[in-house]
Amino acid sequence: MGFMDNIKQLGDLKKMRDQAMEVQKKLAGIKITVEHRGVTVVMTADQKVASISGEADFEKITEAVNEALKQSQKVAADEMKGMMGGLGIPGM
Repeated sequence: MGFMDNIKQLGDLKKMRDQAMEVQKKLAGIKITVEHRGVTVVMTADQKVASISGEADFEKITEAVNEALKQSQKVAADEMKGMMGGLGIPGM
């Protein structure tokens, strides 16, 4: 592997990093709202709870947060899949 190959790899890594940062910004801007058993949870797709409202029952809040996490993970996976497909990485 020559010097130019190393330079190209560094450029590819920078491009991947930049794309990952763009996806992260996009995920932070996507809001997911889950209403579950009287509790409303708003979470960003980068899995940060923005708000919780409704009944103050710990079990119901836990279930609602877990459902919001599940949905945010699906959105994040879909966004990452789109990014990886654009990179032309074999096996992705």
